[in-house]
Amino acid sequence: MNRKLLILALITLFPLVGQAEEIKRGWELNLKRLAFELSSTDVKHGREYKDFPNAKLTADSGHIVKGDLDLEGNYFAQHFVWGNQLLVEYGKTTFKSYDGEETESENADTILLTSSYTQRAWRTENFLGGFEAGPYGALAYETEVNAQGDSHLKQVVRASAGIKIFEGTYIKDFHLAGFAEEDFTYRPASEKYGWEIGIEINQPVREGVTAVYKGLFRDYLYASHKRPTDLDYEVMAEARLDVEVWKELVIAPIIQYYTAQGSYVAKRGENLFVGVSLSFSHLFIKADEI
Repeated sequence: MNRKLLILALITLFPLVGQAEEIKRGWELNLKRLAFELSSTDVKHGREYKDFPNAKLTADSGHIVKGDLDLEGNYFAQHFVWGNQLLVEYGKTTFKSYDGEETESENADTILLTSSYTQRAWRTENFLGGFEAGPYGALAYETEVNAQGDSHLKQVVRASAGIKIFEGTYIKDFHLAGFAEEDFTYRPASEKYGWEIGIEINQPVREGVTAVYKGLFRDYLYASHKRPTDLDYEVMAEARLDVEVWKELVIAPIIQYYTAQGSYVAKRGENLFVGVSLSFSHLFIKADEI
C-alpha cells in the first residue's frame, strides 16, 4: 500500500517539474568579481601537508597578495538553466627570516571550470525572500597554475548531482550533492566518491552595503587508490562586507577560513585569511526578465 501511494505521488508531481514561474530568459554574462586582496594568513601544521597538491595547506604564514576571478556565463531557458563558471584564485605569501632575507611561497592556487544543468522545477516568491529550486548535475575540472612543493600538478575531474536552491533574493546558492572524482594528479588515476553541501547568502545591510557569506563542506567516503595525500574532508567558510565606493567598484573587509583533514595525517591543516579586498564587477549581457 505504501509503495502504491509513493508511485501515485511521483506520478502527480512529475508534471509539475519544469513549471516554475520564469523570471529570466536567455543568455547572461556576468563578471561577478575581479578582486585584488591584501591580507595576512595564519597556517597551522603546514609541514605535515607539504606534499599535498593544495596551496592553502602548504603555505607559510605571513602577508599575502591575492587575486580572484569569478566569471559566469548562464543560459536561462523555460525549464532549465545551463550554467558555466570560471573561478581563478592565486596568491603569494611574503615573509622574512631572522636574518632579514625575504622569500615568497604560494598561498592560494586554484583554477576551477564548471558546467552545470539545473531544472527550474519550483519557485517561491515569499519564503526567505523568494528563490528557485530543482535537481541539478554538474561537471567540473580543477587544476592549479603551479605544482606545490614536491607534489604533481593537481588535475581533478568531478561529476556531481543533487538538489539546488538558486536565483534567490538572499540565497544565491544552496546545494546538496553526491560526487564522483577522477583524480589524475598521480598515476594511475584514483576514483573518489563522496558528498558535499555548499551555500552562498547575500544580505543587504543598507544602500550600497551587502554582507556576503559562503561555505562548503566536502566529505570523501571512498578512494580506489589509497595515497598519502588523500583527504577525509575539507571545509571552507568566508564572510565579507561589500561596500560600493564608485559605480561597480567595491571595497570589502574579508575573513576566510579553510581546513582539511588528511586521511593519513594526525593533525588537521588550517589556513586563516584576514584582510581587505578591492573588487570590480560588471554585467556584460543581461538576461531578459519575464
